[in-house]
Amino acid sequence: MAWFRASYCLGWLAIRRTLTQGGSYATRRRILPLQNQYFHSNAINSNEQKSPVPRAVPLSKLADSFLDGTSSVYLEELQRAWEADPDSVDESWDNFFRNFVGQATGSPGVSGQTIQESMRLMLLVRAYQVNGHLKANLDPLCLEEREIPYELDPAFYGFTETDLDREFFIGVWSMSGFLSENRPVQTLRSILTRLEQAYCGSIGYEYMHIDEREKCNWLREKIETPTPMQYTKDRRVVILDRLIWSTQFENFLASKMKTAKRFGLEGGETLIPGMKEMFDRAADLGVECIVVGMPHRGRLNILGNVFRKPLRQIFSEFDKNSKFEDETGLYTGSGDVKYHLGTSYDRPTRGGKMIHLSLVANPSHLEAVDPVVIGKTRAKQYFSNDLDRTRNMAVLIHGDGSFAGQGVVYETLHLSALPNYTTGGTIHIVVNNQVAFTTDPRSGRSSQYCTDVAKALNAPIFHVNGDDMEAVVHVCELAAQWRQTFHSDVVVDIVCYRRFGHNEIDEPFFTQPKMYKVIRKHPSSLEIYKKKLLESGEVTEEDIDRIHKKVDSILNEEFLNSKEYVQQRRDWLSTNWEGFKSPEQLSRIRNTGVNQDILKKVGRAITVLPEDFEPHRAVKKVYEDRARMIETGEDLDWAMGEALAFATLLVEGYHVRLSGQDVERGTFSHRHAIIHDQKTGNQYCPLDHVMENQNEEMFTVSNSSLSEFGVLGFELGYSMENPDAFVLWEGQFGDFSNGAQVVFDQFLSSGESKWLRQTGLIVLLPHGYDGQGPEHSSARLERFLQMSDENPYEIPEMDPTHRKQIQKCNWQVVNTTTPANYFHVLRRQIHREFRKPLIVMSPKNLLRYKFCKSNLSEFDDVQGHQGFNKQGTRFKRLIKDKNDHSDLEKGIRRLVLCSGKIYYELDEERQRLNANDVAICRVEQLCPFPYDLIQRELKRYPNAEIVWCQEEPMNMGAYTHIAPRLCTAMMELGRGSVEDIKYVGRGPSAATATGFLKIHQNEQAKILNLAMQPEPIKYPY
Repeated sequence: MAWFRASYCLGWLAIRRTLTQGGSYATRRRILPLQNQYFHSNAINSNEQKSPVPRAVPLSKLADSFLDGTSSVYLEELQRAWEADPDSVDESWDNFFRNFVGQATGSPGVSGQTIQESMRLMLLVRAYQVNGHLKANLDPLCLEEREIPYELDPAFYGFTETDLDREFFIGVWSMSGFLSENRPVQTLRSILTRLEQAYCGSIGYEYMHIDEREKCNWLREKIETPTPMQYTKDRRVVILDRLIWSTQFENFLASKMKTAKRFGLEGGETLIPGMKEMFDRAADLGVECIVVGMPHRGRLNILGNVFRKPLRQIFSEFDKNSKFEDETGLYTGSGDVKYHLGTSYDRPTRGGKMIHLSLVANPSHLEAVDPVVIGKTRAKQYFSNDLDRTRNMAVLIHGDGSFAGQGVVYETLHLSALPNYTTGGTIHIVVNNQVAFTTDPRSGRSSQYCTDVAKALNAPIFHVNGDDMEAVVHVCELAAQWRQTFHSDVVVDIVCYRRFGHNEIDEPFFTQPKMYKVIRKHPSSLEIYKKKLLESGEVTEEDIDRIHKKVDSILNEEFLNSKEYVQQRRDWLSTNWEGFKSPEQLSRIRNTGVNQDILKKVGRAITVLPEDFEPHRAVKKVYEDRARMIETGEDLDWAMGEALAFATLLVEGYHVRLSGQDVERGTFSHRHAIIHDQKTGNQYCPLDHVMENQNEEMFTVSNSSLSEFGVLGFELGYSMENPDAFVLWEGQFGDFSNGAQVVFDQFLSSGESKWLRQTGLIVLLPHGYDGQGPEHSSARLERFLQMSDENPYEIPEMDPTHRKQIQKCNWQVVNTTTPANYFHVLRRQIHREFRKPLIVMSPKNLLRYKFCKSNLSEFDDVQGHQGFNKQGTRFKRLIKDKNDHSDLEKGIRRLVLCSGKIYYELDEERQRLNANDVAICRVEQLCPFPYDLIQRELKRYPNAEIVWCQEEPMNMGAYTHIAPRLCTAMMELGRGSVEDIKYVGRGPSAATATGFLKIHQNEQAKILNLAMQPEPIKYPY
């Protein structure tokens, strides 16, 4: 196809130059009232007079700088060379000349046709394929003033009205569609008629940007058939029935809930029949499950008419006096507005199959749900063994303004072909209101269409007039066929309108008076379709009235039943989550240690490399050191602790997935989960070989695209599908989480409360002050603690047999300081009967720090070994002072509480000063707060001055979170008030850290000096 593109560009530029000599094109093209619809006027401004439209001339005679020199006669030279020896030219040009020269000679009725005329006719055909959508009737309101490109004017190629009934040879091509038929001779009129029908009706196709011939040919075959949309009477009645349901649903809500926000679908009602037909077609093609994400507009209609959510339940959600099931003592969360809620349903299709539909709950942040849906779909494919990705499909519904304006749209699109993120194609439906809230398209985007961003992925785009019901159905079915055939993304752009404002109580005339004057008089898509069917004689008024009465009867019956409907807010767990505990149900605490024989066995498996594999010498030493750690059972470092956690979970049958920027090697060259052969470039992943015949996707570690919002959203969706998925996302640096703040705010921290959906997603955020400047020091720990929903003034039940503290908290935030504790907190995520998000302030310089080591005995399940304390072989929420202190130490003058790597610096300073009267305890779990263990240490050191030490500025880090909770623990023991909590750390600051290493070192030294000074600390009180 490359030569075809090249010849098109060459000829197009030549023709344009010829026709513009002596004048310049005006900025506006208009359609002239000629006797036919094919010829347009290109108004030419000239200082003298308008030049007549020229006839075709040989390409070699055209004057254009692009064609000057040898290029100007290239085509004719090729022709002469071909005539002398067909084998002397490329095969593609041999085919060209055989079609246009060889066969034309013997074809009746085409005498006098030049090769240039054939070329120009071919260019005209291609112009319709490329730009025909610009002439299509897409706007149901007819408000858009669209320029008709001069490339679509036959006069541009030298044709006149007298040529309409001339026969031209167009050849037999190796491509599908219009040029594939065995009709080498056609009149210009029939050619133009076909092109207009195919490309300039109610559908505008954009696909010629796709650089794969197979895909273009497939689409041409679907588009350029003489009668692409022929539906039987029965099929049309089904479509009519679905459109009546869509329309009457909105009308009914409008009449019953006049002052309520519902973000109705009025003006875009054809979406519902289109989606239903899309789902039916997808089911026929093998799809068994569809995951849907969408904004709030039309959500209730889709819930009721597509997902079959009980109508009485939808109606009851509008009733402020609606009844709720007695849920005393049960966790019901905070809830959310009705147009944010999700659901799932097994729906029968028109073809007699069943298809599972899942609508993901989402916030008002438009498009934020996109990557969540894709991740959930990918997880479904893994757990259902959908290797070819044809049985589980994602559908995303967008608004026109958000599709063009929200960056997460591109981040999500960009994942579509990445090996560890692809889902085999997503169908994108844009409900194009032609206005975003109050913003006109000219202010909302710089491109012609809101969907232009999808061209970056070579996705076909089908623009369709939302008032043409059958055209909407056609492109929706075509999109399903494309997805199942080519396993790649496709976009359906339904150009419609919003009959009311942004919501039903909004006044659109404030900002779009012209548009809404037209809308006020514009018939609904149902009225238009009914008129079409009545005129065709396929239905009668009686048929239509019968459907209307049926729908009205059901709606009224459901409305009456809604008065007695008892809502149940706890419809929250899918089949995969059965048996998991909600926050009010007690979940027993489990040990997370692993038998030492298993640890050694898996440890050996993940430290042995193939004999014929040649890793980098530094990586080879890393693996040799890891093998030594396993054999000796000593000095296991951070990466080894993590690898053992992953490996033991794999042995236990859990799916482990880690993704993020540079996670395969690790930002700090510590993980080396994927090893590269230095000679061949081959890759080897030791964790793929923990067991024999291990599923290659059971352990997935994947470098991601340079995206935080999109990738974190993807992993969140992945983790929500199945509780047996152990999913981690790691930021390259902790502050990279800023780019995904919407996911943390709207999904991860509050999703269970709003939507009663659990997730065990783990987020690893490198954090620590070591002189790398303000952007690479802090993971903004304070933000995650500030979003915690734990009451700082109330100590919950802390007895281990009754403790539900973590279950009732929205998430966990930890800052671990040993490889063993990291191992246990990871395994704790799986070995419990509920799921909670886990935010880990992961280390940087501790990865190789000589004292940040653990022995293998600290990982096992034997009680009584060295390193054992009263918590057993579990995660230690607080690590007591390393010195062998008794339960009562009256001689300790200061108790320093801290978290993270500052502990090791404090301990070194204490040893240097021989300050044995200072105790240092590490708070490993910051949220929820370990009240019981804090009080244990307060009792141990009854005379100690209490200090919180951190390396972050005072207005950052954990201080503002710790202080009120520590005060509550102290006051219960009679140990003083908040004024008795002393602070050691950096002062308040706008930036997280200094950019100068010397200043950093001085600040760090001051912190250590103050924490160990012999005098009492008097800051901040």
